[in-house]
Amino acid sequence: MSSNMNLKEFDNSFLKKGTELICGIDEAGRGPLAGPVVAAAVIFDANARNDEINDSKKLNEKKRTALFDWIIKNALSYGVGIVHHEEIDRINILNAALKAMKKAVENLSVKPDIILIDGNKKFDAAVECHAIVGGDRKSFAIASASILAKVTRDEIMKNYSCYYPEYGWHKNKGYPTKEHFEAIELYGVTPLHRKTFLKRIIKPE
Repeated sequence: MSSNMNLKEFDNSFLKKGTELICGIDEAGRGPLAGPVVAAAVIFDANARNDEINDSKKLNEKKRTALFDWIIKNALSYGVGIVHHEEIDRINILNAALKAMKKAVENLSVKPDIILIDGNKKFDAAVECHAIVGGDRKSFAIASASILAKVTRDEIMKNYSCYYPEYGWHKNKGYPTKEHFEAIELYGVTPLHRKTFLKRIIKPE
């Protein structure tokens, strides 16, 4: 049995009589020092198949981009939710991630019967919700959402890098790499940095 069949069978195990549409949700960008957190929600027809769909972290950038295009073309509906760095600082990253997920669902053009969320937290929704720890490795819909969220956020950070090239965001996507830390020490904090993250990392002068 292929891993893809396992992913689909996991999703289908949540279907009951009268339920057909499963929405998978995942986010990208909880850990970075800069930029937004991005969530995606995806609904597929029950017959949708692609053996290459997997957790976005297990795919290289070229493969993620190709699968992003396939998901966009083959999903019954998809939605993206973005919460920017200012709000992350204001409400904390967990609440920001959940808010981005909820926004992603609100941007769907089709109402799902069941929502599967990667992780151990849920948000209030009008339909049945399940939090799935390690969901991006178990669920076809969640894995697809992880790809949409990752590719979308990466493109945002590449665009930001045009304005702040010293920080290497086109490569590190805002994550706390050695290069990123060195740039902060040399050039300071940008308006796009998450100030609450930096307070725990950068020692005051």
